[in-house]
Amino acid sequence: MLDFIISGIIWTLALYGLIEIIKTIYYICTCTKLESNGIYFIIAVKNQQEKIEGFMRSILFRIVYGKEDNVKDIIITDLGSTDNTRDIIQKLQSDYKFINLVDWKTCKELIDNIGKK
Repeated sequence: MLDFIISGIIWTLALYGLIEIIKTIYYICTCTKLESNGIYFIIAVKNQQEKIEGFMRSILFRIVYGKEDNVKDIIITDLGSTDNTRDIIQKLQSDYKFINLVDWKTCKELIDNIGKK
């Protein structure tokens, strides 16, 4: 009897896992509109004035001086920073044209419309 209960629990969990995998595959195929012809970095930040410039410079070094030919854009989403994070990103944006600073709503719209280009 105990073996039957354990087998029933295992089969239930396996079926649940299979359903979750199918849901994830369906979501990726129907809801994601990103093209596969490049790499898009999407970075969400909030109140990171101490760390954002060093973090971004390390990424930019790889892109500009490395062999990252597939990078299309870097999209930085500000989640309502109250410090100088936005100013630092705007300074980097003026130096590098492939950096885009947007708010969260604009970022979602941009992601939804990338596949329509």
